Amino acid sequence: MSTLRPASWTYTEEFVTEPEVIENARRRGLEFGDASPVGTGAGAMLRVVAAAVQARHVVEIGTGAGTSGLWLLSGMPDDGVLTTIDSSAEHQRAAREAYAEAGYAHQRTRVITGDAAEVLPRMTDGAYDLVVIDADKSGYPTYVEHAIRLLRPGGVLAMDNMLWHDQVADPAARDATTSTLRDLGKALRDNDQLTTTLLPVSDGLLVAVKR
Repeated sequence: MSTLRPASWTYTEEFVTEPEVIENARRRGLEFGDASPVGTGAGAMLRVVAAAVQARHVVEIGTGAGTSGLWLLSGMPDDGVLTTIDSSAEHQRAAREAYAEAGYAHQRTRVITGDAAEVLPRMTDGAYDLVVIDADKSGYPTYVEHAIRLLRPGGVLAMDNMLWHDQVADPAARDATTSTLRDLGKALRDNDQLTTTLLPVSDGLLVAVKR
């Protein structure tokens, strides 16, 4: 059993210093109110994953104000392209500003405004190295189904908020969102197509490798 204490959790969350440009994106995301940015610990982990698999083709579901996109881009090779999908044009304008502020050429990002459930079916099977999901929680099961299809063998699925404010670990928490995330996490853990783990960083980051 883990002996991790709150002080250690805080230490790990702050272990990697967040660059100023990502701090700025985080602040804009918090100002929106409906675009909660990925935590620093989870963002740093996304950067590590992108670097580890040399992710040149990345799909992000849920652009927000660009916080997670900046973490991903900082781990991707210089010729990598981030395709990011969000239903809010306002969020994506903020994300574009963040990418430009960080010095990324516009060719490095492909920003798609629309419903991910309608956009994803038009994307190519097995063409992506990494798929990141951080959007409306009710849509997670649908997004996961497409993500597995989109990933190449050896590609990685990463999902934020999979501990959902400590609710997923509480068996007494049975609201719709918590139940959806809890059941989905277990289904992915037991999916023979995937090698899966759940990391206690930020609000819980589930990471799975497609076999």
